[in-house]
Amino acid sequence: MTAPLTPPNRPSSDDHHDWQKPDPGGEPGGPAAVYGSHLAPAPGVDRDGLRADLLRAGVTVVVVTVAGVLMGLLWLWLAPRVPLISDNTAVFLNDSEGEEAIGADGTFALLGLAFGVVSAGLVFLFHRRGGIFLTVGLAVGSVLGSLLAWQLGTRLGPTSDVVAHAREVGKGVVFDAPLEMHAHGVLLAWGLAAMVVNLGLTAAWGPREFEGEWASYGGWGPGTPGAPSAPSSGSAAPSDGA
Repeated sequence: MTAPLTPPNRPSSDDHHDWQKPDPGGEPGGPAAVYGSHLAPAPGVDRDGLRADLLRAGVTVVVVTVAGVLMGLLWLWLAPRVPLISDNTAVFLNDSEGEEAIGADGTFALLGLAFGVVSAGLVFLFHRRGGIFLTVGLAVGSVLGSLLAWQLGTRLGPTSDVVAHAREVGKGVVFDAPLEMHAHGVLLAWGLAAMVVNLGLTAAWGPREFEGEWASYGGWGPGTPGAPSAPSSGSAAPSDGA
């Protein structure tokens, strides 16, 4: 019986994976130094950049909200009127088969989609950038603008006191019903259109802030000094056999 042969120059357990140990004294160039330089948190927040983003978002909210005045006037002008008539005892629809009652909601929705496309396009054209603050400002301004357009249109339209209006015009005289919104979901049309167009424009023509970042992440990109080289295909692992 013969004892198994031990291969010469076999690395001991203490020397195994020495490349994983950090360099003594924290010398630069090791893996720990490379990863530490890229993964360490930023020393401080860019206050000037944050202040500029918030300012742009605030201006966007104000401008888009004010645009709701124009939308409200257009809604008042373009929305179909619902004709009413009175016999001095009750008020009736002059055309019971008419669809004017839902025409106001449809007109508001179409105007909201148009204003969403235009506002998102103008915001992107003016700033030429995306960002969470600018996107949120556009969304908030769109919702506030829709609410302003709704309230402005209903207040400037025919009076909501139908009985008093019927008595004022007299018996058998056709008059317009107040401008009302029955499906309040159309208030979101402006915001949804603005978000879709804004994201599309940013994805297509926005700045590429992270282009090429992953290729050199952590300093381990091709050609980076200190990057471990891949083992060649011809190298063979040491055998423990006899």
